[in-house]
Amino acid sequence: MFSSRAILRVSRASAPLNVSAPRVLAASQIRSYAAPVTADTKPPIALYGLDGTYATALYTAAVKGSILDSVAKSMAAFSAIYSKDAKLATIMQAPTLSAADKSQIIEELQKHTDLSGTGNKGADTIKNFLGTLADYNRLGLLKGISEKFGDLMSAAEGKVELTVTSATGLDAKTLQRLEQAVGKSEYVGQGKKLKVTNNVNPDILGGLVVEIGDRTIDLSVSARIAKMNKLLTDTL
Repeated sequence: MFSSRAILRVSRASAPLNVSAPRVLAASQIRSYAAPVTADTKPPIALYGLDGTYATALYTAAVKGSILDSVAKSMAAFSAIYSKDAKLATIMQAPTLSAADKSQIIEELQKHTDLSGTGNKGADTIKNFLGTLADYNRLGLLKGISEKFGDLMSAAEGKVELTVTSATGLDAKTLQRLEQAVGKSEYVGQGKKLKVTNNVNPDILGGLVVEIGDRTIDLSVSARIAKMNKLLTDTL
């Protein structure tokens, strides 16, 4: 199993690196993966940040190469690895990783991609992509890139993110009722599918915070209390 312990094993003998990462994304990095954007290869949504730039470049290249499904599975596998090991993201950013360490890490990562064999376009693309991140000291961005690649896939498949935050976990029946109600609302376009996630945050005290795409509906008790406190403060 690939984990933070595995990385620690390959990096324990490493010395600190003095090479600083480039502050901006070099044009050569994008050209390696991103095809010229056309109506067919244009990503379904715009992403921001350096991890968003990498995710978009990889998505565009995968679409052009007709390997989107295989690349998407690999990126989902990377996300799953991070979900199972909370320490992994921090260790991947360690400045003490040598070139040999990074090479071993890439080999370990590839074992979890369900892609194998020389000449496999999906495997070659993922390997080259990881190599580019390693060359520019940006393997630490892989977690964010994987998550944003997932956002691109959801958008491409016509899915709309529905995140429901509650003080305690919601049962399946309640989530289903919310999904049905929101699915009929103006916030969800025709033919779109909802991808429902329930986050638990005791700090909201009660009620719900519903996020649909880029919209947020705050029906939490904490929000009501905050509004009441502001009203009292403004009045007194």
